[in-house]
Amino acid sequence: MSIMFYVQFAIVLLCILLGARVGGIGLGVFGGLGLAILTFGFGLQPTSPPIDVMLMIMAVVSAAAAMEASGGLDLMIRVATRILRKNPKYITFMAPAVTYIFTIFAGTGHVAYSVLPVIAEVSRRSGVRPERPLSMAVIASQFSIVASPIAAAVTSAVSYLTPYHISMPQILMVTIPSTTLGIAIACVFVNKMGKELKDDPEYQRRLQDPVYQEIYAAQESSSGTETVINEKSARTSLKIFISAAILVVILGSLDKLAKYLPAELMAHLRPSFPDAEGNMKLLNMPHVIEIVMLTAGALIILLCKPDGTAITRGSVFHAGMRAVIAIFGIAWLGDTLMHAHMSDLKNEVEFLVKQAPWLFAVLLFALSVLVNSQGATVATLFPLGVGLGIPPEIMVGTFVAVNGYFFIPNYGPIIASIDFDTTGTTRIGRYILNHSFMLPGLLSMAFSLVFSLTLAKLLLT
Repeated sequence: MSIMFYVQFAIVLLCILLGARVGGIGLGVFGGLGLAILTFGFGLQPTSPPIDVMLMIMAVVSAAAAMEASGGLDLMIRVATRILRKNPKYITFMAPAVTYIFTIFAGTGHVAYSVLPVIAEVSRRSGVRPERPLSMAVIASQFSIVASPIAAAVTSAVSYLTPYHISMPQILMVTIPSTTLGIAIACVFVNKMGKELKDDPEYQRRLQDPVYQEIYAAQESSSGTETVINEKSARTSLKIFISAAILVVILGSLDKLAKYLPAELMAHLRPSFPDAEGNMKLLNMPHVIEIVMLTAGALIILLCKPDGTAITRGSVFHAGMRAVIAIFGIAWLGDTLMHAHMSDLKNEVEFLVKQAPWLFAVLLFALSVLVNSQGATVATLFPLGVGLGIPPEIMVGTFVAVNGYFFIPNYGPIIASIDFDTTGTTRIGRYILNHSFMLPGLLSMAFSLVFSLTLAKLLLT
């Protein structure tokens, strides 16, 4: 590799670090700054921005935001709250199950914010150390991103793996069981993490503190309150959104089932169109996802009649648009650098990755730690993997490694769970990295990767 590559790579890394530190749209705009330096300063030709990926995310976010404005998200939270309150003894296992399912249907881990205070309160009142269910709930909300058919990371992966003819159902057949098993096994270990709540010195100190006594009393008095929603609209919006997500998965599998279905049926379910060379090709998955999710958003608005301004004010819309801008800038920047040096990179990295496929997992993990975005990580490194000729079973098998958020405790739900835990058991240690989420995250990652690589080898080779 030339010295110029390392100089340009350092610029890319600096832009990623600055963008992650700023937060919000920082990754996107600092990605644009880096692209300006590479283009005008070093003369690198910009590649095409990831338009399909961005449009897929915008379509999904449109439908999800309409569902949120119609009360569908609040309905999910209400159901989850009742489940957690009815099963307090098993909260270390139930809490991550709830956030895992929530994220699958919402497409964003930020939905965990809504149930974290419930988890903290129920575990404290049940005598369970809140650190255990809170840490696993946050980890599960991250890991289930790769198991969600509407998450930006998954739709991006489908788009980039098109040359390998890997469909969304094939990806989900690997990621859903591997992350479910990985998190479940991690819960067994985390269920014994730390001292029991009654023996924790910090909690005992707080029990004697008048300030915390008032906080605990307030929690007791407010434990039964629920958000007021229009039940009919909420249920309708939730049904439409979930049906759309299921339809995306079904339509994604039709390329494998085309030869078993009547031609007339296929023409309506997923029509074919001539490509530039005149060959008939099925409607590509990015367009399928965009059409289905925009239609779902339209149906929710027509049938549930949510407040139009509430759709764009909601947390789902804001988080989704931040993801679009982040991917726009940082993925475009990374792809431009990699494309300019692809021949050198291929010679240097191809042998190493083929000999030790877990190295691609290390790359995914490291970048996800830096950018705090699974979608941006996929958009940056999956084109590199395809360009290097990394086998599809390796790319799908290591996909779960994009969930490195937990390593540095600066992710929103991590900070929120620390604040919600009034017992003081969920914390960031003196050395920063010795925090409450490190062990749950590493255990979940290790077990999920083992299952994921095994399943990918069995199902995709």
